[in-house]
Amino acid sequence: MSTPNIQINGVSVTYDHKRVLSNIFLEIEAGKIYGLVGPNGAGKSTLFKAILGLVEIQSGLIRFGEQSVEEWRQKIAYVPQKDEVDWSFPATVLDIVLMGRYPYKKWYARLDKKDHEMAMQVLKKVGMADFSRRQIGELSGGQQQRVFMARALCQGAAYYFLDEPFAGVDITTEEKIIEILKELAMEGNTLLVVHHDLATVSRYFDRVILLNQRLIAAGDIATTFTDENVRKTYGGQLSILHKLKN
Repeated sequence: MSTPNIQINGVSVTYDHKRVLSNIFLEIEAGKIYGLVGPNGAGKSTLFKAILGLVEIQSGLIRFGEQSVEEWRQKIAYVPQKDEVDWSFPATVLDIVLMGRYPYKKWYARLDKKDHEMAMQVLKKVGMADFSRRQIGELSGGQQQRVFMARALCQGAAYYFLDEPFAGVDITTEEKIIEILKELAMEGNTLLVVHHDLATVSRYFDRVILLNQRLIAAGDIATTFTDENVRKTYGGQLSILHKLKN
């Protein structure tokens, strides 16, 4: 079964009487890696949550092809920002990765041998198999991010939403995550990544979405990720534009 495109039609979101997203129209295609770019407070995480049905939208419609997000919930993997995770929670690396199997289980069903084998397989893929019994709070930032990437892979999702996956990680982890994302895209999956480092946008993503409460531009990197569009997105933050050029 092919993965349908995500259709975002005229979506607006308001928090505490303040408009956070305004009249967003987007089509997110399968088999592409999208970089979601914009300043702090631009509504990037809110757009994620709107697509996932985690916040109420005031107007507009979001569909996965002809279906709602609920019909695809099982096939959606979400990698949160690191500061959203309680790293003191008494769970091992293997525990976290196995959480990717729960969408396929009835509430009373136990994880089986196949689930554990799949978890170890993806841990090996991200280079964390030797840490399977380690408590997650004992890991470095890069190792923690690899574990949550492994959880997403263990889910066998079709849609991957990653909120700042490269924040605070080492270059080896960053390169490993990008390698995995490109493999997932080649397999026809849909990937949407909140990203802050403008210097790597052109290398990491197929397409870019420039957002600052409203949609500034969206499309292929070559035609969309321009100085003009970045300037419209970030306003007077010239240091960021300088970073883009260098």
